[in-house]
Amino acid sequence: MELTDQEITTSREETKKILPQYPGRRGDLIPILQKVQEKLGYVPAPAMEEVAAYLGITPMDVYSVVTFYNQFRLSPPGKRQINVCMGTACHMRGGNIILDSWKRRLKIDVGQVTPDREFSLERVACVGCCTMAPVTVIDGEVHPKVTPTRVDGLLFSFGMKIEKEGGKH
Repeated sequence: MELTDQEITTSREETKKILPQYPGRRGDLIPILQKVQEKLGYVPAPAMEEVAAYLGITPMDVYSVVTFYNQFRLSPPGKRQINVCMGTACHMRGGNIILDSWKRRLKIDVGQVTPDREFSLERVACVGCCTMAPVTVIDGEVHPKVTPTRVDGLLFSFGMKIEKEGGKH
């Protein structure tokens, strides 16, 4: 996903504000990246370049750490963040079907963002709502006993037109 000029500028400026909080040792890399992600919602390439320069390491070293740990995002999260629970109860009650429904309707895979940046989709281990399985959490709001039809309804409530095979509805 291509960043806008404003996103590049913002990521550089915000990262530069974070860096002085750390003494500049290589061991500060992960805490710095965590702080950058906390601030920006992800760790963009311009931020990685700033961190690398500050720590005196290569941008590739920073990129290697960001891609190694699944806690870091490389693209901005969507305006609406969709988390599909895949804990044991949700998995046993059709969590994979629900996840597939979200992927099909949004036309993205787990860890991706829709081209309009409206939605991002994540798979999460457990949200602690086992009696309501399968569960989807959208922007922190729990949606219990989700079905494929409920996925369509939720998207419709956000103003998204749902395309069905053979036409639209």
